[in-house]
Parts: sequence; structure tokens; C-alpha cells
Amino acid sequence: MVGTWGQLLFPKPWKEFRLWYDEHKTKNIKPIIEHMVTTGWYKKMGERIWTPWFIKFIHARGYFNIYTNLLHERALSVSHRDTGVNYGKTAGPDSHLIDKSSLDIDLWEMQLLKNLKWYDFCFREVLPNRVVKSSQELKPVFNSWKNQKTVVLVSLYRTTQTFTRNLICHLERLNLQNYIFIGDNLEFLLDLARRGHPVIDAGQFINEIKQYKSEDEQMNEVLVKAHLIRTCLQYGYSSWVFDENVIPLSHSILQPPEIAYDFFASKQVELFYVKDSPTSREIWSRDFLYRLVKTAGSLTGTDRRFTQVALKALNSEGTQVKMIDELSSSLKLDQNFISGSLSDGSKKMVFWSAGIDVDSIHRKLEEGDLWLIDGDSSCKAVVCHKSL
Repeated sequence: MVGTWGQLLFPKPWKEFRLWYDEHKTKNIKPIIEHMVTTGWYKKMGERIWTPWFIKFIHARGYFNIYTNLLHERALSVSHRDTGVNYGKTAGPDSHLIDKSSLDIDLWEMQLLKNLKWYDFCFREVLPNRVVKSSQELKPVFNSWKNQKTVVLVSLYRTTQTFTRNLICHLERLNLQNYIFIGDNLEFLLDLARRGHPVIDAGQFINEIKQYKSEDEQMNEVLVKAHLIRTCLQYGYSSWVFDENVIPLSHSILQPPEIAYDFFASKQVELFYVKDSPTSREIWSRDFLYRLVKTAGSLTGTDRRFTQVALKALNSEGTQVKMIDELSSSLKLDQNFISGSLSDGSKKMVFWSAGIDVDSIHRKLEEGDLWLIDGDSSCKAVVCHKSL
């Protein structure tokens, strides 16, 4: 809760804020969030106002503020904004102090937090704590996307938390909302879900197909993704699957280049598309999971990644898969990468080979202005979009 009442009623988070504030002040870090109104306040008033610091803290930790709504611009406490350090001239009270004569509400009436609506800094509704453990629990997530009929399944099996948070900033910049994160790091998944990102707990989700479950973690990853695609098809959704080493730069990455095909795949990067159609639903049956397991068992190394397993299984049945030409529409982060090569805006995504040193990739992303998080691993900017 913002303001004096917040300090009184919620001392624990305010103590956490003070420790965070002291640490950042010691390191001379400023409470700057691009496009946020509080940044303008800070640039104008500097250390005379603490609100930008508190908002930056909330933004960094993925917390939510509680605002009282007493109607008619009434409040439990009032700032009179008199002439002094913060104001060059008297601005008058910022609200009306509530008193007994105007008490027309029940101050003791308080809804449970889970029943309240939650919003981000752009006033878009946030749906926190969506942790999917079964195919039935996917339907409410799909329904929350309204007119979207394509699901973006983002794999987090082999990535770091900082790279994931950087990816989230790119998704927000594109206003891409129809995504779900898949992974097996439950603690991190729960933190993402608390912040409003839908996640799939792979360790629980695979129990729906436990007859195929293996001691081999890579095999289980293939199975979870295949079962997810099958579930998407059952609900009437197309799906993209991509790994942690892909960053989308344009919405057009989600548009299949040729609608005549039901399946698209990439050789160089984990990128796979299944179009919702009678043909794909017939092919991607429960029996197909068995064939995927059999195919994966015959492969080794990187050939056992999901896209390669699915591609080989489909080809063995004579199913046509349209190959994606990554180099014509994408940019690979390798030794030949030049930061200025993204300036013309023609690239749909950047990607890098699995297993490359993360520090090297981090440097290249910074060189290309693609590292969008700060020292708190939160987005440097808040990007708001017009509602559809």
C-alpha cells in the first residue's frame, strides 16, 4: 500500500523496500524506468520525492500496490502540498480527508486478495498464479486470450532466469500475450506465475501420459511438448514451440509463410509449428506419442531435441513438413554478428546455437540493443499498447 498507511499496516514489505533502497543508493543506481511517469518526477525533483524509488522497487520485484478507493477523491490521509522543499508554491490538498460525517462506506469490508482484480502499470488486467498441471487447466488460459487462435509454447528447460526475463521484455514490447512458459524449475515457474505469466509445470503435466514417462529427462521434455501440441489441437488451437535461444523481433514470426502446409520446422534452431487442421489432428494422435518415443530412442545428442525428433517421426510417415529458412528472415548470434545488422528492421528473430557461453551471448545481445533488463533483472522500460 502506497503512502503513510502502507508503512503502518504493512511494515514487512516496507522494511524490504528500505533495505533495497539503501543498497541501490550505495551503488548510485537511479530509479529510472523508461516511459514511466515517475521517471519524469525524479528527473525534476530528484531525492526530494521517494515515490519513484518505491515504484521502481515494485517493478523490480514484480509486486503489486494496493490502492484504496473511497470515491469522490477521499483518502485516509492528505498531503497539503504547502510551499516548501517539494513545492515552489502552495498547490493545495491532493484529496479530501474522510471523516465521520462523510462515512458512507464500511471500512471493515475487505475482499480477499484473490477476488480482487490485478493490473499492471499500463492498466491491463493481470491474471496471477496460473500454474497449469493438466490439460484441463489449459482451457481457462486459452479463453483469456479472446480472439487468439495460436499458442506460443516457450521452453525454459535449459535457460537462465536472466535470459528468461530478457525474453519477457521482448514479448511485452511486441504486445505478445498468447504465450505459455514450459519448464521443470518449479520455484522459478511459481515466481513467473505470481507476476502474471502463465506457466506449465512439466513435472506434473507429464503424469497424464505416465505410461511413456522415462528416466531420461530429455525424453520427458519431448513428450511434454508433444502432449501439449496434442492438447492445443484438441481445443482448436495452432501452436508454435520455440526454445530459450530464440528472441522474436516481430509479430510476423508467428505467421506461417505458406498456409498450405500443416507443419513447419527449423533445422538450425528449436522452432516448430503445427497448424490446427483435420489433417494435423489425425496425425498428432495418441499413437503418435508412441512413435515419437520410438524415434527418440534411435537418436543421440542434439538430434534428440524435440524439433528434430518430431521432424524425423513425421518424415518417416511420409508427412510433408515445410522447412523454415532461418537465415533469410533471422539473424544468428555468432562470431560474424554485427550489431548494426538489425537496423533495417527486416529480421523476424535472432537466435544462437545451444551450448554457447551465456556471457558471450549476453555481450552480443547488449551490442545489438537486445538486452532489455537492468541490474534488478527487470525490464528497463514499461511499454504500453493500445487495447484491441
